[in-house]
Amino acid sequence: MDTTNTRPEGASLAQRLADDEIDLLQLWHTIWRRKWSIITLTLVVMMLTTLVVLSLTPIYRAASTMLIEQKSAKVVSIEDMYGLEGGSSEYLQTQFELLKSRELAERVVRELNLTVHPELDPRQQPEPLINLSALLGSFNIRDWLPITTPDDLEESEALSEARIFDHVVKAFMQRTTISPVMKTQLVKVQVEMADPRLAARAANALANAYIESQLEAKLNMTQTATNWMNERLSGLKEKLKESERRLQEFREAENLVDLAGVTTVAGGELSQTGDRLIDARRSRAEAESQYRQVAAMRSSGWQRLASVPAVLSNQLVQQFKAEEGRARAKVQELSRRYGPKHPKMIAAQSELNAATANLRSQVEQVVASIEREYQLATANERSLQTSFNQNKEQIQDIKRKEFKLRELQREVDTNRSLYDTFMTRLKETSATSDFEAVNARIVDPAVVPDTPVKPKKSLIVVLAGILSMMAGVAMVLLLEFLNNTFKSTEDVENKLSLPVLGILPLLKGKERSDMARMFVDNDNKAFTESIRTIRTGVVLSGLDNPHKTIVVTSSVPGEGKSSVSMNLAYALGQMEKVLLIDADMRRPTVAKSFGFPVGTPGLANLVAGTARLEDVIQELDDGISVITAGTVPPNPLELLSSPRFAKALQVLQSMFDRIVIDSPPTQAVSDALVLSTHANALIYVIKSESTATPLAKRGVGQLLQNNAPVTGVVLNQVDIKKAKKHGYSYGGYYDYYGYSGSQEA
Repeated sequence: MDTTNTRPEGASLAQRLADDEIDLLQLWHTIWRRKWSIITLTLVVMMLTTLVVLSLTPIYRAASTMLIEQKSAKVVSIEDMYGLEGGSSEYLQTQFELLKSRELAERVVRELNLTVHPELDPRQQPEPLINLSALLGSFNIRDWLPITTPDDLEESEALSEARIFDHVVKAFMQRTTISPVMKTQLVKVQVEMADPRLAARAANALANAYIESQLEAKLNMTQTATNWMNERLSGLKEKLKESERRLQEFREAENLVDLAGVTTVAGGELSQTGDRLIDARRSRAEAESQYRQVAAMRSSGWQRLASVPAVLSNQLVQQFKAEEGRARAKVQELSRRYGPKHPKMIAAQSELNAATANLRSQVEQVVASIEREYQLATANERSLQTSFNQNKEQIQDIKRKEFKLRELQREVDTNRSLYDTFMTRLKETSATSDFEAVNARIVDPAVVPDTPVKPKKSLIVVLAGILSMMAGVAMVLLLEFLNNTFKSTEDVENKLSLPVLGILPLLKGKERSDMARMFVDNDNKAFTESIRTIRTGVVLSGLDNPHKTIVVTSSVPGEGKSSVSMNLAYALGQMEKVLLIDADMRRPTVAKSFGFPVGTPGLANLVAGTARLEDVIQELDDGISVITAGTVPPNPLELLSSPRFAKALQVLQSMFDRIVIDSPPTQAVSDALVLSTHANALIYVIKSESTATPLAKRGVGQLLQNNAPVTGVVLNQVDIKKAKKHGYSYGGYYDYYGYSGSQEA
């Protein structure tokens, strides 16, 4: 048995994305199998787009090229006063925004009388089928009142005209585009309209309106500057006169003729007095030093004064002191030879006394001289200090006057300079007021366009086709991603981790009416071979321990588990003695499928004890035996859980080689869980492209949690042709290529 898929790319897109893998081939197969839907959607959208595009009004674009210079031919730099120097990119950007301004648009609307043009006049536009604004916003209480005065009529008409003009201006601005040419000072003024001639006229009119507005702005600026300078000049003149008057009054009040000379003389005197004051301080310090030496020794006698350096430095003192020393030496010498009354001693002593008296007198005179010199030095210093302070105050007073004089002079100079500047500018402005210099000119006037710029019909149709195709592909991928059913055997193996025993092809029409005997009738060789494949898988999976009791179940009703059970029983019956038991006592189908009469005893009767074993076993001509569900009981689960059912099953296992049990679905009731405890193998049936993945996972999970012997899965009702177109191949699961048919033939 081949239980692997020959096309690994058959896994679903949702599974690939869940595994964080993107299989480009699978994406292509997903898109390819829905190619006709995508192509149909694309063609329909392109046809509708073509019809819409053909009904659109062609729009023509006229462009007028202008040159906007950053610096115009200026005669007088009045622009400097207003900060209009155009030396940066911001200047050009400002001019571009001026071209988009409402003021220029209003000029063009008035010049070309666009308020009555059918393309822009709202009164000449076709009315929409439903005008919500008219329904919701046009209510006015005045509409419900009678108009009694002509003033009301005039006001209403004026308001209406203003609204129409505003609407036309806005519409014209929306049709205008300003496109600067990169790395140049050129700009294209473009106007789009349905009327090509009007578009060219409007583009040229807008360019001319910009130039005229610039000229008017410069003229108004010049006139404004002239008026302002005239007013300012009169004030400056009065201010200059007042400053000159205050300067002259200050000079006269302070008697200032040559302030520079006075300052120079006073500065020289102050410098000389300072030098003399320094010398006097030095002399006073020397005299004070000698005076302090003498004053310290005055109380010690004249002898000590004679030893003071200031006194001893005197020549007379030195001379008298030398004489006194000689006389004293003579007295000492004579005293060694003569007595005190000797005439020579008396004469020598008299000479000594005279020398001493002279020395004392001279010392006293020197000390008195030192005192006088100190007093004179101190007095001289005080006198010079007083003179220095007086000169200093005089200079400070002169400096204050000089500062005030210079302040007044600066004010006069500033006012005179400002007055002269304004006078010069006023004369220049007056002389050039009639000169009109503008920084813009039309380089290439707009011409009447001959081909429309929009709508680009072919481009729109192509884009619509591309977008619709992309939308179709996105929808296909989204639907594929949201589809959580089983479409292939690889889906089953990847999502449930169970082997696929086989698949059963989709049966249509009359084939579905006799599903119970499809294998025996052999009308559909593909179906018959598929049942044989399932039988082979069941037998091979139990070589070591043959599956005596086989339970067939599914997730929900309608997945074909009963058909699988009956046909599998027929297939096994060709080789062994097989018993088919209908254990779905809630919705039994076996009795009806085999045409048994109503009331035929079955499993419920056997377990309940109302029928014997030989009464419930129905022998068929095709080599299998059948036990129907019997009378539908109120408590099927209790019957299947009873010991009588287990005992009956043991007896039946001793009578038959294989027992195939048709079990209720796992998600409907829990009968399958009870039956799985008596089984050696369990086959789980899944309906292709119908059974939801969560349901199957939940059902298989419940069985595995109860240790059910889940052998494999049967994928039922597979549309083989559709699967082949979608990229799936099931040649290994049944005789799709007619090999068995050729053998029989």
